[in-house]
Amino acid sequence: MGSKDLKTRDQIDKKYKWNIEAMIADESTIDKDLEDVKAQASAYAEEFSGKLTQSSNFLLKAYKDRDSIWRKLENIYVYSRMRRDENNAESKYQAMSDKCGAVIAAVSASMSFFTPELLAASDDIILRYIEENEGLKEYEFAIKDTLRQKEHILTEAEENLLAQMSEVTKATNDIFTMLNNADIKFASIKDEDGDEVEVTHGNYIKFMESHDRKVREAAYNAMYDSYKELINTIATTYNYNTKTDVVGARIRKYDSARAAALSGDNIPGEVYDNLVSVVNDNLPAMHRYVELRKKMLGVDKMYMYDMYVPLIELPKTVVSYEEALDMMREGLAPLGEEYIAKMNAGLAEGWIDVYENKGKTSGAYSFGSYDSFPYILLNYTDTLKDVFTIVHEMGHSMHSRYTRDEQPYIYGSHSIFTAEVASTVNESLLMQHLLSKDNDIEMRKYLLNLHLEEFRTTLFRQTMFAEFEDITHKAIEAGQVLTAEWMCEQYEALNAKYYGPAVEKDDTIKYEWARIPHFYNAFYVYKYATGYSAATAISNKILSEGKPAADKYIEFLKTGESDYPIELLKIAGVDMSTPEPIEKAMETFNALLDEFEKLVG
Repeated sequence: MGSKDLKTRDQIDKKYKWNIEAMIADESTIDKDLEDVKAQASAYAEEFSGKLTQSSNFLLKAYKDRDSIWRKLENIYVYSRMRRDENNAESKYQAMSDKCGAVIAAVSASMSFFTPELLAASDDIILRYIEENEGLKEYEFAIKDTLRQKEHILTEAEENLLAQMSEVTKATNDIFTMLNNADIKFASIKDEDGDEVEVTHGNYIKFMESHDRKVREAAYNAMYDSYKELINTIATTYNYNTKTDVVGARIRKYDSARAAALSGDNIPGEVYDNLVSVVNDNLPAMHRYVELRKKMLGVDKMYMYDMYVPLIELPKTVVSYEEALDMMREGLAPLGEEYIAKMNAGLAEGWIDVYENKGKTSGAYSFGSYDSFPYILLNYTDTLKDVFTIVHEMGHSMHSRYTRDEQPYIYGSHSIFTAEVASTVNESLLMQHLLSKDNDIEMRKYLLNLHLEEFRTTLFRQTMFAEFEDITHKAIEAGQVLTAEWMCEQYEALNAKYYGPAVEKDDTIKYEWARIPHFYNAFYVYKYATGYSAATAISNKILSEGKPAADKYIEFLKTGESDYPIELLKIAGVDMSTPEPIEKAMETFNALLDEFEKLVG
């Protein structure tokens, strides 16, 4: 952006901001629209409650009307959240987002009779309705999925109570979001040029990748000192977030919070355990990589702030946003002309919000409603790694575009389990494209290091996070309180296990758990690791088999939530119910490490 000072939103060029106006051009109607939705939900309850399963046509109308109400509300909610994310200090959109939350709770309460009443009817009657009514065929998978979870659905009165409580039960997530994005402040440090720069979520990783060790150490301490100061507040927030998961699972008669979280996607617990087990079996390879990092950095003692710096320096370190888009087009070409054409149309329509500004939500995501563009939020900082972030988020957005073009509203979203495959296939294809070019030896070494880092941060690190979540939830289930001190001890032990003896113990990394927003959406991060494993297999198929494999993959992108994730991935040729994809990914990691070791001597 040409300046070390963080710009305000209005200082960012319009061409680098998403076209959110395409979603809702006139905000003045939002309050009325929200009231209308509430009224429609109330009328819906009057029309269908007590009569839901009286005929197949009535049940079909109930499904259609329910979709229509949620579709309108989703659009407003997504808009308000994205507007809030542009600048978390802007109270107008915070208020709008809060109001949407209240309406969501009210609509959920009005419709809470639906599932208990559907399940009160005999399965035979409902299955006969599907057979005799062609219109209900669209909802067949959704209906059968509801019947599958019958034992975990409560009475109508209990479901209504839980729906009304939803505003309260999501409070811990909202508290952490505001604390992490609006309130927390980090100290300023001296950058490579000796200039004072405030550490932010957006520039932290850039400092961690600095070849100036003093800059890395200063940024590392600046970041964690702020979390350390708030550690008791954050620990209390996370403790109650985890309690909410556990209590919710007990209320719904699940064996554990983890079982409840996996149930929605019908994922067997063995998938989670296979991941942790295979990754733990391969920790010696991770330790070998960390030892190599220490040797290449030439340090007597290596610390966690040395973990992100590229071991090979690129001759050219600045990649403009426009160059990044060209690299993306080239790298994703194996997916076919139609994919690239749809992607280019999206870029022209204004899907992407590119640069960081004051108050903007950190990180990157793909988001949107069924009826909007599949938008992308970035905090682009002109690095090659950021190019991979764009390609990753475009994978999500193109998944959304294909799905919404093909699927009805009820199946128009994705499980995170499948969503992470779509994003990581793109990253893998870009990496293979860059490695296939006629690179000089330094570029090849750089890319191999970057690829190894992707494995470290996605497959190993996210599995470590998954272990942490398992530990904390099991502790709550055993009647324990999650104190700051205990969680720091657990996290420190996990970090030592994963990174091995080459990393020095310090008094800082144990606070890292406190800055991970994904922990407020429990048993979520393991899907990054399983997705990475599946994507490695799929991208290898696309590159080795060509168009037939690419066509199968595009078919997978069109499926949305029309079946369970494990089944959908079989369309693309991968079976995640076995440990094989994770074992294959580990073989790839070992092969990359072998080549990298040879090249660097």
